[in-house]
Amino acid sequence: MKGWFAGGCLRSRDTITRWIALTTLAAMLTALGFNALFTKLAGVWAYPPLSEIGLLDKTALTTKLIEASPREMREHLAAVASDSNSNITWHATYEEMHLPSIPDDAQRTATLQAQRLLNKSEQQLEVFQPSDWPQGNGHYALVVQLTDGSWLMFSAVSRSWGLSEWPRTLILIVLVLLSTMLVALVATRHLARPLRHFAEGARRFGVDFRAPPIELVGPREIRQAILAFNAMQAQLQHFIKDRTQMLAAISHDLRTPLTRMRLRGEFIDDPEQQQRLFRDVDEMQAMINSSLEFFRDDARLEPATAFDLAELLQTLIDDFRDQSIDIAYSGPPNLVYFGRPMGLKRVISNLLENAVKYACEPAIELSRDAQKVTILVRDQGPGIPPESYEQVFVPFYRLEGSRNKNTGGVGLGLSAARAIVLEQGGALTLSNRKSGGLEVRVVLPVLKGENRG
Repeated sequence: MKGWFAGGCLRSRDTITRWIALTTLAAMLTALGFNALFTKLAGVWAYPPLSEIGLLDKTALTTKLIEASPREMREHLAAVASDSNSNITWHATYEEMHLPSIPDDAQRTATLQAQRLLNKSEQQLEVFQPSDWPQGNGHYALVVQLTDGSWLMFSAVSRSWGLSEWPRTLILIVLVLLSTMLVALVATRHLARPLRHFAEGARRFGVDFRAPPIELVGPREIRQAILAFNAMQAQLQHFIKDRTQMLAAISHDLRTPLTRMRLRGEFIDDPEQQQRLFRDVDEMQAMINSSLEFFRDDARLEPATAFDLAELLQTLIDDFRDQSIDIAYSGPPNLVYFGRPMGLKRVISNLLENAVKYACEPAIELSRDAQKVTILVRDQGPGIPPESYEQVFVPFYRLEGSRNKNTGGVGLGLSAARAIVLEQGGALTLSNRKSGGLEVRVVLPVLKGENRG
């Protein structure tokens, strides 16, 4: 019990709020880390100042050695002290160095650090950056005046691949964006996985009432939603089971007295009264059968499967053709769809029967795109009043033109058809055609990952 409680406490801390906070914090820390790394490498990526290229230390040592040597040896010693990274030259006068002309207000003087290191005054030291030279393609230069008035010039090569301020700022922005996107991607994948699992479980229950409960995974808020969904699913499954048992009892209890009424009608001497009674009994029997079929509707419990929808429609057309009823078909010869074939067969069969009873020239059109499958059932006839588009889906509602006992049903066909389509995530709507007649549109969703036919 103690372990369960501790585990429950730990699990309760896994919340969406906590993940959002941790994601924000991780993104900030990652961005700061990239920024620190870039700053550490800034001396390599950017044009570094003179104090960071190691020229001062070498200048101080070389200056002391050359200044202590005889004047005639200084040029040779300067050449010997030069290497591939820096060049040292000795000049008798300032003009011999051919330094770039800089305005007096922009004169580059060495830092206090350089003055103390070389033991020289401000007038005896001058510093030149690469940008001081013509076209900005120069080099680092430090010139030092010796005690006898001659000059030493220390030159360091400027790297052409150094970055200016704007590229460095751009790189920092890119690094911050990359770090934020990286952390956000990890966090969103962690949150999206349980949401996707929840959606798949809900979709599975939508096509199969006998689907098992959804596994509890993810942060606390998502697990609470899954718990509520599983409770609702259990209640619906219990309701369906009770309804099936109740309808079975009603079916038996209602048919028995109707059978007794028919038997008693056999003893009525008046033929006219006898026929009226038999018509009433038959009508009640038809209403009971239709009602039980509508409410029981085994097609709703049918598991979803992949089947050829185009072939199913063509089979229905062949069945009507056997009754000398021609139905035009427009659409692909094959179309694989994931759904409930028995339920869809009942829907289309019901719509075609209505088109045959109340109109003429029935036709079917089948089409598909990336998101949906559309089935159109058309006819040539009087259509229905626009204000009755939704009323005809109400159970037991019948239009005046269909109330005769020869053609009219009990008003449950369209209700059952729409219920089946809605349970598969689709929609069923009616509209009058401009050329005359009725058009019934059945739109069915295409599930992600469904194979195309």
